[in-house]
Amino acid sequence: MITGPRLGRSRRDKDAQRDGRDEREGRDGRDGRDAPGAVTSGERSRVRAFGLRTRLLLAFLMVAAVSAGTTAALTYREARNAVLQTAQDTAVTSFREHVQQTAFTLPLQNEGLEDVLRDIARRGKPHPWVVFAEYGSIRASSGENPVSTVITPELRRAARAHPYGSFERVVKDGVPYLTIAMPMVFKTSPDSVLPSGLVLYAVMRMTDEQVNVDALLMAARDGALPGLAVALIPGLIAARSVLRPVRELRQAARSMGSGRLDTRIAVRGSDELADLARTFNESTGQLERSVRELRAAEERARRFASDVSHELRTPLAGMLAVTEVLDEDADGLDSDTARAVRLVSAETGKLAVLVEDLMEISRFDARAAELNADEVDVAEAIRKTLHNRHWTDDRVRVDLPDGIRARLDPRRFDVVIANLVGNALRHGGAPVTVGLRTEARSPEPSVLITEVVDSGPGIRPASLPHIFDRFYKADAARTRSAGSGLGLAITLENVKLHGGTIRAGNRPEGGAVFTVEIPLHTEEAGG
Repeated sequence: MITGPRLGRSRRDKDAQRDGRDEREGRDGRDGRDAPGAVTSGERSRVRAFGLRTRLLLAFLMVAAVSAGTTAALTYREARNAVLQTAQDTAVTSFREHVQQTAFTLPLQNEGLEDVLRDIARRGKPHPWVVFAEYGSIRASSGENPVSTVITPELRRAARAHPYGSFERVVKDGVPYLTIAMPMVFKTSPDSVLPSGLVLYAVMRMTDEQVNVDALLMAARDGALPGLAVALIPGLIAARSVLRPVRELRQAARSMGSGRLDTRIAVRGSDELADLARTFNESTGQLERSVRELRAAEERARRFASDVSHELRTPLAGMLAVTEVLDEDADGLDSDTARAVRLVSAETGKLAVLVEDLMEISRFDARAAELNADEVDVAEAIRKTLHNRHWTDDRVRVDLPDGIRARLDPRRFDVVIANLVGNALRHGGAPVTVGLRTEARSPEPSVLITEVVDSGPGIRPASLPHIFDRFYKADAARTRSAGSGLGLAITLENVKLHGGTIRAGNRPEGGAVFTVEIPLHTEEAGG
């Protein structure tokens, strides 16, 4: 007596798992490629590349894409497994029942075997089967070919190893199949069986299930893509709400940069952005108070220097007159008294220079300095400056082409040349060379270039950034000098008043060089 076998699920469907994994990976790949495409080239022309708005939108869309892709993949996998599992369980259960109801006589003969197989195949569920039988060298089927090309060697080995049967899902030429192996066994006891050598196979197409699975995939994709488009709307709203305080902060910072230190930001809510607004308001308040105090202190210092200088002018004028008389009579005094008189006269002269320089720098600080420009012969103006200060000997050399004319303030240009040449003679070394030339610069105006070069050791590199600072002394050991310490600072202010620039440097062969560049607003006649 041969009994039908009980089904044993000894294998999992490796092909189906690979198919599902490939489809999920392909789905995730498409989602990953869709997210960057949310910003088109036209939008990048309007949105700053990789700006905060762009990064927020990309992050929001990426989260939405991952969520939609993950949900769609999980839903697709579960629905796909449910569809395939239902068809598989129905087919396996039906095949097992039909086989159990069929009796075979061993040894098996070919006569009438195909009719039995066709009878089993006609009752196939949920789709028609093609049933195959293998017994020793006997091969028969309910179809045209006695041997199936869909049944794999792995399934045949599983049928021999597992007497309760096996199944496998395979894909052949793009068509999915469910293959079931049922070995016929002798039941020797309730818990043991003996293989008979006869194995029945059922092969069932699963094209309908594949159509349903493809429909599930399309539904998952068609549901995920519109979801991303819908997610863009809350992304824009979220980006707007986040960026609004940032825009206000930017506008407030710009307003502060223009000098409006009373700028404040409206505080909304109690989140981190509200804390940022409060911190900004507190910082700007402290900055406003500090700047107000500094400005008041600076104004007091300017007023003090101006008032002191003004008050000193009158007594200094009298002191200078007296010291000039004493200087004239110093030769008739004894040596000690003569030295004292000359010392008082020299120090009074220095004090007078300091007071005049302080008054001049105070006018610059108060924006009260005016430029009275006139068209002058520049070379002649420089020669006049040198002549008035008796710098016409070999200590000063000139390279002054004639015919160069420019609109300058003669008095202020005289101060510029006098301070530069005097500074070169005191702290550099003779001979000092004063050069003059013009230089065309397109599209900018041509410039008038005046250079004062000395033959000294040059300026120390550490002193170059501070050379135009007030009261700065390049030589720390030199506590006193003939100048006021304001000469180069006044020179800088006078050059700025002309709309020009001045810079200090050193020549490779030695010696300091000061270069003054002033724009030419009229065509020069020569040079």
